[in-house]
Amino acid sequence: GGVAWQATRPTLSAPRPRQAQKRSYSTLIGIGTRTASLPPTRKPPPPSPPSLYNLHSEPSTTHAAEFRSHNTSQTPPSLDPSTDQSPSSRPDRNTMSTSGHIAVEVDDAERELQLLVSAGPPVPYTLSFTDLSYRVRQGRGGLMGCLPSRASNRLASTDAPPANTKALLDGVSGEAREGELFAVMGASGSGKSTLVDALAGRIARDSLRGHVTLNGEPLHGSRLRAISAYVMQDDLLYPMLTVRETLLFAAELRLSRALSPAAKRERVDRLIDQLGLSRAADTIIGDEGHRGVSGGERRRVSIGTDIIHDPILLFLDEPTSGLDSASAFMVVQVLRTIARSGSVVVMTIHQPSARILGILGRLLLLSRGRTVYAGTPAGLKPFFAEFGAPIPDNENPAEFALDTIREREAQQPDGTGPLAGFNAMWQATHKAMDGTNAKRVSPMTLEYAIAESVARGKLVAGSGTGTVSLQMPTYANPMPVEVWVLIKRAFTNTRRMPELFGMRLGTIMVTGLILATIFLRLDDTPKGVQERLGFFAMGMSTMFYVCADALPVFVQERHIYLRETAHNAYRRASYVLANAVVSFPPLVALSLAFAVTTFFAVGLAGGASSFLYFSLIILASLWAGSGFVTFLSAVVPHVMLGYTVVVAILAYFLLFSGFFINRDRIPDYWIWFHYISLVKYPYQAVLQNEFGDATRCFARGTQMFDGTPIGGMPEAIKMKVLGAIGNALGTHMTSHTCVLTGADVLAQQAVTDLGKWMCLLVTAGFGFFFRALFYAVLLVGSKNKRK
Repeated sequence: GGVAWQATRPTLSAPRPRQAQKRSYSTLIGIGTRTASLPPTRKPPPPSPPSLYNLHSEPSTTHAAEFRSHNTSQTPPSLDPSTDQSPSSRPDRNTMSTSGHIAVEVDDAERELQLLVSAGPPVPYTLSFTDLSYRVRQGRGGLMGCLPSRASNRLASTDAPPANTKALLDGVSGEAREGELFAVMGASGSGKSTLVDALAGRIARDSLRGHVTLNGEPLHGSRLRAISAYVMQDDLLYPMLTVRETLLFAAELRLSRALSPAAKRERVDRLIDQLGLSRAADTIIGDEGHRGVSGGERRRVSIGTDIIHDPILLFLDEPTSGLDSASAFMVVQVLRTIARSGSVVVMTIHQPSARILGILGRLLLLSRGRTVYAGTPAGLKPFFAEFGAPIPDNENPAEFALDTIREREAQQPDGTGPLAGFNAMWQATHKAMDGTNAKRVSPMTLEYAIAESVARGKLVAGSGTGTVSLQMPTYANPMPVEVWVLIKRAFTNTRRMPELFGMRLGTIMVTGLILATIFLRLDDTPKGVQERLGFFAMGMSTMFYVCADALPVFVQERHIYLRETAHNAYRRASYVLANAVVSFPPLVALSLAFAVTTFFAVGLAGGASSFLYFSLIILASLWAGSGFVTFLSAVVPHVMLGYTVVVAILAYFLLFSGFFINRDRIPDYWIWFHYISLVKYPYQAVLQNEFGDATRCFARGTQMFDGTPIGGMPEAIKMKVLGAIGNALGTHMTSHTCVLTGADVLAQQAVTDLGKWMCLLVTAGFGFFFRALFYAVLLVGSKNKRK
């Protein structure tokens, strides 16, 4: 155990320069149960107040002394002023024994913690997990490895593990409490992330064996999503939003509309200070092409978006991955402050430094899904000493433990089996000696504990009305509010990347100019008819190919969407509606740009009304194309594979559109593809818009012979042939007789089955249809759970 310390009244040390919103204080802590003796040059402090807290310390030569609080139902929780001092400023144990006091650095977070404790103990929470086991079938080679198996991972009802399976978790047990950091540590592939996924409800219930409870009650479903947050390993943020905007949008989505905008801004400002992001508050997040915040700041922003509603349970997957030592230590300090505010914080960590190890509350070491150590960081040395592998004094205990585990895993498949067995025996032996391992029974049910946390200021599930409700709402805000916030966020992000819209506009303008210059001023001749058909086929198909740039949008936002909807930040329908609304205004500009560029230059007929319809059908084509590509982006999660699928399917649509082969010439077994072709309807619509005037003539007299062997003969011979045809038909035909009208062109192309306005409606309807399919895919295929 540790040495009991009794705190005297804290006194301020000499003032130091203010740096990064942090102030230093010095706390004098007496040794033993008597009053501390002070140096003669220092004035004795006044007597301690009656509400004195017991501080438990475990001094270490490798890092600052760790003070851990033990909350009980009879006594208030103790403070935990762990320090992070440089080696030169750390007091050694000899100094502590002779001088009679310890100097401890306390920052603003520690001071806020003292204010919270003085207001009352936090609501007790204990997240317990017992005998968690999770197995997956190992892949099989060849064709059989590609075939799905209905019972591949459903092992909860079996007693013996099936053959050809791999255990990712094997009987793991433990508990995490509010006020302390619970860290899961192990080498790569040890099962760290799997365990956190199991605790966070990210594994299908019927695939996981064991029990997970909070305050002794089962934890799953909507209640778990309402009171918890999960921070993924990757920083999933919108690159062009500032830090403040990112957190503000998160607050508008996760906090109830019962809170005023001023209250939400105040919450965001407090969180920015808590995360140490004040200097970067107005800096964009950034990406590969835009310089933004640093890696450590980005990680803290990612954490902030998930704790904006002050969750009771916080799960983090490798929050220090990819960060330097200083940034990683700052992130863990932030997590410790969150834990002390009354949250249960569970995190995975690969290889913590000595400073980080010193502020962790409880460790769980895993090796191939089995527990090889469970206890406090200070217990690592006695544990390995009793095991027969003592940790050297100058060695980081965490690094030594991981090196030992790796060496044993490399020796034989079950190399860490003896270590796991020794841990079970060691835990049973020392459980009665360590009071922190005793089971804690909450004096209130989980529902009332949650209600009490809400009453004390927790903002879980969008609470904020000040009333205590036992029913946790599924979503914090109504659907219109969610849609509006998502629209604002998307517009803000895309507005700062004008080059994306500029590229789309440039592409469609260049395409329009090329088509306009190739088909410049088409005449009303049979050749002009054929040229018009080529222009319409190319122009309408181009509208769909231009929409392919929408494919990466959801592919890049997919993980942001999964993270936010996993804990009910907003409805899936809200995301679909917002996505549609945000994508529509650029389509209007693109359709007008293409229509203006081509309509008058090509010489299309009909005047203003025809130009308006031409613009509408282009807009409907872009709308249908963007909906189709958005749907495919949800089905195909990879950008390059998605582009391949889009290009191939659009080529099929063009093939069956009626341009290359008329509808009445398509074989019966392929006619269904003609009617589902997206290009068919806008192509047919523009043909009817151009050739719908039955009085307009496209071939007169001898022009009917153009493109035939007679067309190359002298004019006199063509007139004789024309007269013979007239005599055979019983009519007089001259060189001015109209022999091909617009109606004849439509009949020849077999595009008379639907009118132009019906084609417009069908084309626009495809856009809504594919967005409905997009919603269905999100609803069914984005559960974000392991099976």
